[in-house]
Amino acid sequence: MKVTILLGSVREGRESHRPAHYVALKLKEKEIETDLIDLAADPLPIMGHEAGYDKQAKDRIEQISKRLNKSDAIIFVTPEYQASFSGVIKNAIDHFYSEFHKKAIGVVATSAGGMAGINASSQLQNVILGIGAFPMPMKLLVPHVQNAFDDLLEPHNEKIANMTEQFLDEFIWFSDALVKKKNAMNKGEHAA
Repeated sequence: MKVTILLGSVREGRESHRPAHYVALKLKEKEIETDLIDLAADPLPIMGHEAGYDKQAKDRIEQISKRLNKSDAIIFVTPEYQASFSGVIKNAIDHFYSEFHKKAIGVVATSAGGMAGINASSQLQNVILGIGAFPMPMKLLVPHVQNAFDDLLEPHNEKIANMTEQFLDEFIWFSDALVKKKNAMNKGEHAA
């Protein structure tokens, strides 16, 4: 199975990259092929202004599309801004549809406060349904993200490590079930 992590945090001084990289590391330890798309490193132009896209922007969109298409499942990582998910994640969702369709999508949300991105994660799960994908019921919520990880991207406390482990175990099970069902359906179509 291949999992793509879509990191929707681009602000200077951001902290959401820490749990994104930690989740990627933990997936790799579970021998899951992992691709992390950092939208700060690979920014997408604002959707709706296609006439103004230069060749570099068009190429970036195509490359990200290919990377998302190769994934069996996806994890969105977003900070919570003004009680919602990041505009960067929304812009990425607007750029791609078939790349997400009928895939399991997990949500990792962070916040600087104690609410841990609960509003962002709940709203994002509704959007995931709207794009024809399957939101995993369990979410990974990271409160006080600025204090949650050290410089080596390791969590400062066991609670975050345990929550990440539970989230990934559920995510892998959920994603694997969907992949198996899609494969069985595809075999049935080819047999008919």
